[in-house]
Amino acid sequence: MTGRWSLDDRLEQILREVPFEVGAGTAAVTVRLAYDRSQGVIDLGCGSPAGFRGWSGGARDTYTISEDWATPGYLPGEPEAGTWHVWLRLHRIPPQGLDYTLEITTATVVPPEPVVAEPPHGERPARRDIPDAGGLRWFAGDFHAHTLHSDGGLSIPELAELAHGRGLDFLAVTDHNTVSHHPWLDKIDREITLIPGQEVTTDRGHANVFGDVGWVDFRRPADSWAEHAERAGGLMSVNHPLGGDCAWLLPIERRPAIAEVWHSGWWDRRWGAPLAWADAWRHDLTVIGGSDFHRHGSDGLPGAPTTWVLAEDTATVLDGVRAGRTAVSAGPDGPLLLRLGDELLALDADGLVLVAPDGRRRVVRGDRTLLPASCGRHRLETYENEVIALCE
Repeated sequence: MTGRWSLDDRLEQILREVPFEVGAGTAAVTVRLAYDRSQGVIDLGCGSPAGFRGWSGGARDTYTISEDWATPGYLPGEPEAGTWHVWLRLHRIPPQGLDYTLEITTATVVPPEPVVAEPPHGERPARRDIPDAGGLRWFAGDFHAHTLHSDGGLSIPELAELAHGRGLDFLAVTDHNTVSHHPWLDKIDREITLIPGQEVTTDRGHANVFGDVGWVDFRRPADSWAEHAERAGGLMSVNHPLGGDCAWLLPIERRPAIAEVWHSGWWDRRWGAPLAWADAWRHDLTVIGGSDFHRHGSDGLPGAPTTWVLAEDTATVLDGVRAGRTAVSAGPDGPLLLRLGDELLALDADGLVLVAPDGRRRVVRGDRTLLPASCGRHRLETYENEVIALCE
Protein backbone atom coordinates (compact mmCIF):
# COMPACT_ATOMS: atom_id res chain seq x y z
CA MET A 1 0.00 0.00 0.00
CA THR A 2 1.11 3.57 -0.60
CA GLY A 3 0.10 6.83 0.99
CA ARG A 4 1.14 10.26 2.11
CA TRP A 5 1.30 11.63 5.65
CA SER A 6 0.87 15.35 6.19
CA LEU A 7 1.90 17.58 9.07
CA ASP A 8 -1.81 17.93 9.83
CA ASP A 9 -2.00 14.12 10.17
CA ARG A 10 0.82 14.19 12.69
CA LEU A 11 -0.75 16.92 14.76
CA GLU A 12 -4.14 15.20 14.71
CA GLN A 13 -2.84 11.78 15.82
CA ILE A 14 0.85 10.97 15.98
CA LEU A 15 0.53 7.15 16.21
CA ARG A 16 -1.31 5.43 13.38
CA GLU A 17 -2.28 1.74 13.26
CA VAL A 18 -2.59 0.17 9.82
CA PRO A 19 -4.61 -3.09 9.97
CA PHE A 20 -3.83 -6.25 8.02
CA GLU A 21 -5.06 -9.85 8.17
CA VAL A 22 -3.01 -12.93 9.04
CA GLY A 23 -4.50 -16.28 8.06
CA ALA A 24 -4.36 -19.56 9.93
CA GLY A 25 -1.18 -21.54 9.30
CA THR A 26 1.00 -18.48 8.71
CA ALA A 27 4.61 -19.19 9.70
CA ALA A 28 6.08 -15.70 9.35
CA VAL A 29 5.04 -12.09 8.91
CA THR A 30 7.36 -9.56 7.27
CA VAL A 31 6.75 -5.81 7.08
CA ARG A 32 8.76 -3.34 4.97
CA LEU A 33 8.40 0.42 5.18
CA ALA A 34 9.91 2.77 2.59
CA TYR A 35 10.06 6.57 2.56
CA ASP A 36 12.58 9.34 1.91
CA ARG A 37 14.63 9.44 5.12
CA SER A 38 16.24 12.70 4.07
CA GLN A 39 12.81 14.32 4.43
CA GLY A 40 11.44 12.90 7.69
CA VAL A 41 11.17 10.04 10.17
CA ILE A 42 8.43 7.45 10.57
CA ASP A 43 8.76 5.07 13.52
CA LEU A 44 7.80 1.44 13.07
CA GLY A 45 6.18 -1.15 15.33
CA CYS A 46 3.68 -3.98 15.46
CA GLY A 47 0.64 -5.23 17.37
CA SER A 48 -1.15 -8.56 16.98
CA PRO A 49 -4.50 -9.82 18.29
CA ALA A 50 -2.62 -10.88 21.44
CA GLY A 51 -1.17 -7.37 21.97
CA PHE A 52 2.31 -5.89 21.65
CA ARG A 53 4.64 -7.68 19.22
CA GLY A 54 7.49 -5.21 18.80
CA TRP A 55 8.92 -1.78 18.20
CA SER A 56 11.98 -0.50 16.36
CA GLY A 57 11.20 3.20 16.06
CA GLY A 58 13.17 4.82 13.27
CA ALA A 59 16.07 2.37 13.57
CA ARG A 60 14.67 -0.16 11.07
CA ASP A 61 12.45 -0.22 8.03
CA THR A 62 11.90 -4.01 7.98
CA TYR A 63 10.96 -6.67 10.52
CA THR A 64 10.04 -10.35 10.54
CA ILE A 65 8.11 -12.23 13.22
CA SER A 66 7.96 -16.02 13.29
CA GLU A 67 7.35 -18.67 15.93
CA ASP A 68 11.05 -19.41 16.57
CA TRP A 69 12.72 -16.05 15.97
CA ALA A 70 12.01 -12.40 15.28
CA THR A 71 13.93 -9.31 14.24
CA PRO A 72 15.53 -7.69 17.32
CA GLY A 73 12.97 -5.41 18.90
CA TYR A 74 10.12 -7.84 18.13
CA LEU A 75 8.75 -10.82 20.03
CA PRO A 76 8.98 -14.29 18.49
CA GLY A 77 5.95 -16.53 18.70
CA GLU A 78 3.32 -18.08 16.50
CA PRO A 79 1.78 -15.50 14.15
CA GLU A 80 -1.77 -15.97 15.39
CA ALA A 81 -4.62 -15.62 12.93
CA GLY A 82 -6.61 -12.42 13.01
CA THR A 83 -6.22 -8.70 12.54
CA TRP A 84 -2.71 -7.36 13.10
CA HIS A 85 -1.58 -3.73 12.98
CA VAL A 86 1.53 -2.01 11.70
CA TRP A 87 2.26 0.83 14.11
CA LEU A 88 3.50 4.00 12.44
CA ARG A 89 4.49 6.96 14.61
CA LEU A 90 4.75 10.14 12.58
CA HIS A 91 7.88 11.33 14.33
CA ARG A 92 9.06 13.97 11.84
CA ILE A 93 6.75 14.99 9.00
CA PRO A 94 7.76 18.02 6.90
CA PRO A 95 5.25 20.72 5.90
CA GLN A 96 5.09 19.39 2.33
CA GLY A 97 4.15 15.90 3.58
CA LEU A 98 5.92 12.54 3.32
CA ASP A 99 5.12 9.74 0.86
CA TYR A 100 5.47 6.16 2.10
CA THR A 101 5.11 2.59 0.88
CA LEU A 102 4.17 -0.28 3.17
CA GLU A 103 4.66 -3.88 2.05
CA ILE A 104 3.28 -6.70 4.22
CA THR A 105 4.09 -10.33 3.42
CA THR A 106 2.87 -13.52 5.08
CA ALA A 107 4.64 -16.81 4.45
CA THR A 108 4.09 -20.48 5.22
CA VAL A 109 7.84 -21.11 5.48
CA VAL A 110 10.04 -19.45 8.09
CA PRO A 111 13.03 -17.58 6.59
CA PRO A 112 16.47 -18.43 8.02
CA GLU A 113 17.41 -16.67 11.26
CA PRO A 114 20.34 -14.22 11.01
CA VAL A 115 23.43 -15.43 12.87
CA VAL A 116 24.96 -13.16 15.54
CA ALA A 117 28.62 -13.83 16.26
CA GLU A 118 29.77 -14.22 19.87
CA PRO A 119 32.44 -11.64 20.79
CA PRO A 120 35.69 -12.84 22.39
CA HIS A 121 35.92 -12.64 26.17
CA GLY A 122 38.29 -10.09 27.68
CA GLU A 123 39.57 -9.24 31.14
CA ARG A 124 37.83 -7.06 33.70
CA PRO A 125 39.88 -4.32 35.42
CA ALA A 126 40.72 -4.90 39.07
CA ARG A 127 38.00 -3.83 41.49
CA ARG A 128 38.58 -0.65 43.47
CA ASP A 129 39.41 -0.94 47.15
CA ILE A 130 36.16 0.25 48.67
CA PRO A 131 35.13 -0.80 52.20
CA ASP A 132 31.76 -2.39 52.91
CA ALA A 133 29.14 -0.40 54.78
CA GLY A 134 26.77 -2.10 57.19
CA GLY A 135 27.32 -5.48 55.56
CA LEU A 136 26.58 -4.04 52.11
CA ARG A 137 28.91 -3.46 49.17
CA TRP A 138 29.26 -0.69 46.59
CA PHE A 139 28.71 -1.89 43.02
CA ALA A 140 29.54 0.09 39.86
CA GLY A 141 27.13 0.23 36.98
CA ASP A 142 25.17 2.13 34.35
CA PHE A 143 21.40 2.55 34.15
CA HIS A 144 20.97 3.41 30.47
CA ALA A 145 22.21 1.54 27.36
CA HIS A 146 20.86 0.30 24.02
CA THR A 147 21.42 -2.67 21.73
CA LEU A 148 20.34 -3.87 18.30
CA HIS A 149 16.91 -4.48 19.82
CA SER A 150 16.27 -0.76 19.29
CA ASP A 151 18.66 1.83 17.85
CA GLY A 152 21.94 0.59 19.34
CA GLY A 153 24.86 -0.65 17.30
CA LEU A 154 25.90 -3.71 19.37
CA SER A 155 24.35 -7.06 20.13
CA ILE A 156 23.62 -7.93 23.77
CA PRO A 157 26.80 -10.06 24.10
CA GLU A 158 28.88 -7.27 22.55
CA LEU A 159 27.43 -4.67 24.89
CA ALA A 160 27.96 -6.92 27.91
CA GLU A 161 31.57 -7.51 26.93
CA LEU A 162 32.19 -3.78 26.52
CA ALA A 163 30.67 -2.96 29.92
CA HIS A 164 32.54 -5.84 31.56
CA GLY A 165 35.81 -4.58 30.12
CA ARG A 166 35.06 -1.12 31.53
CA GLY A 167 34.92 -2.58 35.04
CA LEU A 168 31.16 -2.43 35.60
CA ASP A 169 29.34 -4.84 37.90
CA PHE A 170 25.87 -4.23 36.44
CA LEU A 171 24.26 -2.66 33.38
CA ALA A 172 20.62 -1.85 32.69
CA VAL A 173 19.71 -2.63 29.08
CA THR A 174 16.95 -0.17 28.22
CA ASP A 175 15.93 -0.49 24.60
CA HIS A 176 13.23 1.86 23.32
CA ASN A 177 9.59 0.79 23.77
CA THR A 178 10.36 -2.93 23.67
CA VAL A 179 11.20 -5.85 25.94
CA SER A 180 12.37 -8.25 23.23
CA HIS A 181 15.86 -8.15 24.75
CA HIS A 182 14.76 -9.28 28.22
CA PRO A 183 14.82 -13.09 27.63
CA TRP A 184 18.42 -12.88 26.43
CA LEU A 185 19.95 -10.96 29.33
CA ASP A 186 20.45 -13.84 31.77
CA LYS A 187 22.00 -15.98 29.03
CA ILE A 188 25.12 -13.82 28.95
CA ASP A 189 28.20 -15.56 30.37
CA ARG A 190 30.07 -12.57 31.78
CA GLU A 191 31.00 -11.35 35.25
CA ILE A 192 28.32 -8.68 34.99
CA THR A 193 24.62 -8.53 35.84
CA LEU A 194 22.35 -7.25 33.08
CA ILE A 195 19.23 -5.58 34.47
CA PRO A 196 16.10 -5.71 32.28
CA GLY A 197 14.80 -2.28 31.39
CA GLN A 198 12.71 -0.38 28.87
CA GLU A 199 13.14 3.20 27.80
CA VAL A 200 9.54 4.34 27.46
CA THR A 201 9.94 6.85 24.65
CA THR A 202 7.65 9.62 23.45
CA ASP A 203 8.07 12.98 21.77
CA ARG A 204 7.55 14.75 25.11
CA GLY A 205 9.82 12.80 27.39
CA HIS A 206 11.59 9.52 28.09
CA ALA A 207 11.58 7.34 31.20
CA ASN A 208 13.34 4.12 32.10
CA VAL A 209 11.38 1.35 33.76
CA PHE A 210 13.68 -1.17 35.45
CA GLY A 211 12.92 -4.77 36.33
CA ASP A 212 11.31 -7.79 34.72
CA VAL A 213 7.90 -6.12 34.68
CA GLY A 214 6.67 -6.82 31.16
CA TRP A 215 6.03 -4.34 28.38
CA VAL A 216 5.10 -0.80 29.42
CA ASP A 217 2.68 0.82 26.97
CA PHE A 218 4.28 4.07 25.77
CA ARG A 219 0.94 5.11 24.24
CA ARG A 220 -0.61 5.64 27.67
CA PRO A 221 -0.08 8.60 30.07
CA ALA A 222 3.13 8.80 32.10
CA ASP A 223 1.33 8.16 35.39
CA SER A 224 0.37 4.73 34.05
CA TRP A 225 4.06 3.91 33.46
CA ALA A 226 4.86 4.60 37.11
CA GLU A 227 1.81 2.61 38.24
CA HIS A 228 2.84 -0.32 36.02
CA ALA A 229 6.35 -0.31 37.48
CA GLU A 230 5.12 -0.10 41.06
CA ARG A 231 2.48 -2.78 40.58
CA ALA A 232 5.01 -5.22 39.10
CA GLY A 233 7.80 -4.52 41.61
CA GLY A 234 9.97 -2.41 39.30
CA LEU A 235 11.26 1.15 39.36
CA MET A 236 10.79 4.14 37.07
CA SER A 237 13.19 7.02 36.52
CA VAL A 238 12.84 10.21 34.50
CA ASN A 239 15.54 10.25 31.80
CA HIS A 240 17.76 13.20 30.83
CA PRO A 241 15.10 15.70 31.97
CA LEU A 242 16.92 18.63 30.35
CA GLY A 243 17.96 16.69 27.25
CA GLY A 244 17.26 19.02 24.35
CA ASP A 245 14.43 17.76 22.14
CA CYS A 246 13.88 14.78 24.46
CA ALA A 247 13.58 16.80 27.68
CA TRP A 248 10.84 15.87 30.14
CA LEU A 249 7.66 17.80 29.21
CA LEU A 250 5.03 15.26 30.21
CA PRO A 251 2.42 15.97 32.89
CA ILE A 252 2.57 13.51 35.80
CA GLU A 253 0.66 13.53 39.08
CA ARG A 254 3.09 11.45 41.15
CA ARG A 255 6.62 12.57 40.46
CA PRO A 256 9.02 9.59 40.40
CA ALA A 257 11.55 9.50 43.23
CA ILE A 258 14.37 8.53 40.85
CA ALA A 259 15.83 10.55 37.98
CA GLU A 260 18.74 10.30 35.57
CA VAL A 261 20.12 13.69 36.51
CA TRP A 262 23.64 12.82 35.32
CA HIS A 263 23.48 11.86 31.66
CA SER A 264 26.28 11.69 29.11
CA GLY A 265 24.73 14.78 27.52
CA TRP A 266 25.75 16.83 30.58
CA TRP A 267 29.02 17.52 28.82
CA ASP A 268 29.72 20.86 30.59
CA ARG A 269 29.30 19.99 34.25
CA ARG A 270 29.78 23.60 35.29
CA TRP A 271 26.23 24.04 34.02
CA GLY A 272 24.15 23.79 37.19
CA ALA A 273 20.72 23.33 35.62
CA PRO A 274 20.52 19.51 36.12
CA LEU A 275 21.20 19.85 39.85
CA ALA A 276 18.78 22.78 40.12
CA TRP A 277 16.14 20.66 38.35
CA ALA A 278 16.81 17.79 40.79
CA ASP A 279 16.30 20.06 43.80
CA ALA A 280 13.07 21.44 42.33
CA TRP A 281 11.65 18.05 41.27
CA ARG A 282 11.35 16.67 44.82
CA HIS A 283 13.36 17.04 48.03
CA ASP A 284 13.99 13.30 48.42
CA LEU A 285 15.05 12.58 44.83
CA THR A 286 17.46 9.69 44.29
CA VAL A 287 19.95 10.61 41.57
CA ILE A 288 21.26 8.02 39.13
CA GLY A 289 23.40 8.31 35.99
CA GLY A 290 23.24 6.87 32.51
CA SER A 291 25.58 6.84 29.54
CA ASP A 292 22.73 6.29 27.06
CA PHE A 293 25.26 4.27 25.06
CA HIS A 294 24.20 3.44 21.51
CA ARG A 295 27.41 2.84 19.58
CA HIS A 296 31.07 3.76 19.57
CA GLY A 297 31.56 7.42 18.77
CA SER A 298 28.17 8.60 20.06
CA ASP A 299 26.92 9.33 23.58
CA GLY A 300 29.13 8.06 26.41
CA LEU A 301 30.75 4.67 26.81
CA PRO A 302 29.11 2.37 29.36
CA GLY A 303 29.99 3.75 32.78
CA ALA A 304 30.35 7.36 31.62
CA PRO A 305 28.88 8.29 34.03
CA THR A 306 29.02 5.45 36.57
CA THR A 307 26.29 4.92 39.15
CA TRP A 308 27.39 3.27 42.39
CA VAL A 309 24.78 1.38 44.40
CA LEU A 310 25.15 0.03 47.94
CA ALA A 311 23.54 -3.41 47.95
CA GLU A 312 23.91 -6.99 49.15
CA ASP A 313 24.86 -8.18 45.67
CA THR A 314 24.23 -7.26 42.05
CA ALA A 315 20.90 -9.11 42.13
CA THR A 316 19.61 -6.56 44.68
CA VAL A 317 20.86 -3.38 42.99
CA LEU A 318 17.32 -2.13 42.39
CA ASP A 319 16.58 -2.53 46.10
CA GLY A 320 19.59 -0.31 46.80
CA VAL A 321 18.27 2.32 44.41
CA ARG A 322 14.81 2.06 45.94
CA ALA A 323 16.39 2.78 49.34
CA GLY A 324 18.31 5.78 47.94
CA ARG A 325 21.78 4.27 48.39
CA THR A 326 23.43 5.73 45.28
CA ALA A 327 26.40 7.78 44.18
CA VAL A 328 27.48 8.93 40.72
CA SER A 329 30.93 9.58 39.30
CA ALA A 330 32.25 10.61 35.90
CA GLY A 331 33.67 7.12 35.29
CA PRO A 332 34.41 3.80 36.99
CA ASP A 333 37.99 4.77 37.87
CA GLY A 334 37.58 8.53 38.52
CA PRO A 335 37.30 10.51 41.76
CA LEU A 336 34.55 9.11 43.93
CA LEU A 337 32.41 10.18 46.88
CA LEU A 338 30.59 7.50 48.87
CA ARG A 339 28.55 7.51 52.06
CA LEU A 340 29.77 5.15 54.80
CA GLY A 341 27.30 5.54 57.63
CA ASP A 342 27.79 8.99 59.16
CA GLU A 343 30.90 9.68 57.10
CA LEU A 344 31.85 10.30 53.48
CA LEU A 345 34.72 8.51 51.78
CA ALA A 346 36.45 10.63 49.14
CA LEU A 347 38.61 8.47 46.85
CA ASP A 348 41.25 9.85 44.46
CA ALA A 349 39.86 13.33 45.17
CA ASP A 350 42.92 15.19 46.51
CA GLY A 351 42.56 18.91 45.78
CA LEU A 352 38.88 18.73 44.85
CA VAL A 353 36.19 20.68 46.70
CA LEU A 354 33.54 18.96 48.80
CA VAL A 355 30.21 20.82 48.62
CA ALA A 356 27.76 20.10 51.45
CA PRO A 357 23.96 20.25 51.00
CA ASP A 358 23.88 23.69 52.62
CA GLY A 359 26.51 25.02 50.21
CA ARG A 360 29.49 24.97 52.58
CA ARG A 361 32.75 24.04 50.90
CA ARG A 362 36.04 22.49 51.99
CA VAL A 363 39.09 21.22 50.14
CA VAL A 364 39.72 17.47 50.18
CA ARG A 365 43.26 16.55 51.26
CA GLY A 366 44.56 13.11 50.37
CA ASP A 367 43.51 10.34 47.99
CA ARG A 368 41.57 8.36 50.61
CA THR A 369 39.86 10.70 53.04
CA LEU A 370 37.02 10.32 55.53
CA LEU A 371 34.89 13.40 56.01
CA PRO A 372 31.84 14.18 58.15
CA ALA A 373 28.49 13.84 56.37
CA SER A 374 25.20 15.61 56.88
CA CYS A 375 21.76 14.66 55.56
CA GLY A 376 21.32 15.33 51.85
CA ARG A 377 23.25 15.32 48.60
CA HIS A 378 26.99 16.08 48.63
CA ARG A 379 29.21 16.60 45.61
CA LEU A 380 32.82 16.95 44.56
CA GLU A 381 33.78 19.85 42.29
CA THR A 382 36.91 21.30 40.77
CA TYR A 383 37.95 24.83 41.68
CA GLU A 384 36.12 25.87 38.47
CA ASN A 385 32.83 24.41 39.79
CA GLU A 386 32.84 21.39 37.48
CA VAL A 387 30.93 18.53 39.11
CA ILE A 388 33.11 15.42 39.46
CA ALA A 389 31.04 13.17 41.73
CA LEU A 390 27.71 13.08 43.60
CA CYS A 391 26.61 11.19 46.69
CA GLU A 392 23.09 10.83 48.09
